[in-house]
Amino acid sequence: MTEDFLHFIWKNRLFRSNELRTTQGIPLEIESIGQPNHDAGPDFFNARIKIGDTVWAGNVEIHQRSSHWLQHGHHQDASYNNVILHVVGEADVPIRINGQDLPCLEISYPDHLRKNYETLLKAQTWVPCDQSIRLFDPIHLRMWFSALMIERLQMKTEEIQKRLEQNQNNWNETFYQLLARNFGMKTNAQPFEMLARSLPLSVLSKHKNDLFQIEALLFGQSGLLNEPLPGNDYLLVLRDEYSYLCKKYKLHPIEKRLWKFLRLRPVNFPTIRIAQLAALINRSSALFSHIIETPDIDQIRKLFDVQASEYWDNHYRFDKFSGENKPKKLGETIFHSIVINTLSPLLFLYGEHQSKPELKDRVLDFLEQLPPESNNIISGWQNLGIHPENAFETQALIQLKNTYCENKKCLNCPMGAKIIARNNKIAHGTAGQ
Repeated sequence: MTEDFLHFIWKNRLFRSNELRTTQGIPLEIESIGQPNHDAGPDFFNARIKIGDTVWAGNVEIHQRSSHWLQHGHHQDASYNNVILHVVGEADVPIRINGQDLPCLEISYPDHLRKNYETLLKAQTWVPCDQSIRLFDPIHLRMWFSALMIERLQMKTEEIQKRLEQNQNNWNETFYQLLARNFGMKTNAQPFEMLARSLPLSVLSKHKNDLFQIEALLFGQSGLLNEPLPGNDYLLVLRDEYSYLCKKYKLHPIEKRLWKFLRLRPVNFPTIRIAQLAALINRSSALFSHIIETPDIDQIRKLFDVQASEYWDNHYRFDKFSGENKPKKLGETIFHSIVINTLSPLLFLYGEHQSKPELKDRVLDFLEQLPPESNNIISGWQNLGIHPENAFETQALIQLKNTYCENKKCLNCPMGAKIIARNNKIAHGTAGQ
């Protein structure tokens, strides 16, 4: 059995605890298993173990085999000198520490625990506990949503932190780059990010009061002005303006070929999204600064209440008249996506940097006010009878599916732990194989 499984057994005290003895035959009582250590060093800190007549306080190390102590080089690492008990699945060699034999416990546990775990690992269903999860009270699952949501935000902020450092801790520039990527959704996320990186916010800010110049800069840098359309007056004047601004700021556009239009709804064409981004920057080039000072999600929505310029009322591309007169407003769907994927993780990270927990709490409050997302993962959970009520819960369920279920981390999941710890073996027809 894996070392992770032995960790699980020890952490949850699922081992057989009657008449415990070390491999040297010395009676052993476990007063405290210690605190799990997720960093380098022994697996559990500050345990209290009575060995014979002496109560020891120190650390516990867990291995499949005792010889792994040597294989992992612990005998050469001083941080393991305070280990008071070596917990193993198999004691194949004795280990000495500080010139004495290291007390060793060959752990024993009910066999149904192993069988339940193996059943989950072999499951071929959408999630390992596909059928078993239906037996749980949804309230128990929702109790874990908060931890999952925080975990998801922390994962997102790790990548944002790197970007922030690249931008010399410029929060508005970082938000602008993330926002641009979000405007591209999945299909055009990469070219939108390249566009933002090629055109610093500091340049756009110098023209924040002139929508036409902002459009010229964004469309010019996108490479989409390189269209052979001599009769298109709007494109031609944009091209002329960009030609001047490009030389002024020594800009280098990205390649037009990077943009994708196929299989997209026209409202999601990059031309429409670029025009909407221009309108947003025209409204405020320091959006993130405004967001920090705006605790109301409805007020933030007003900041994003923009639409593409008039030309786009009857166009989706430069070369095609749409035959309609429809303003291209920034819709609710993309606004919700911006709050979930850009605003929330960046504001959460800002709250950590500034030691302002109220900002982190505000993020969670925002997500609770947004409607649940609709995607394949959420549909999968709904098929299992789990119906999220808001974006907070859908984000938690996405984290659960992607991080735990997909990687069979059932040992780290409260639902998986309950299933494994059942007193009876999981039926094959229940968990699936």
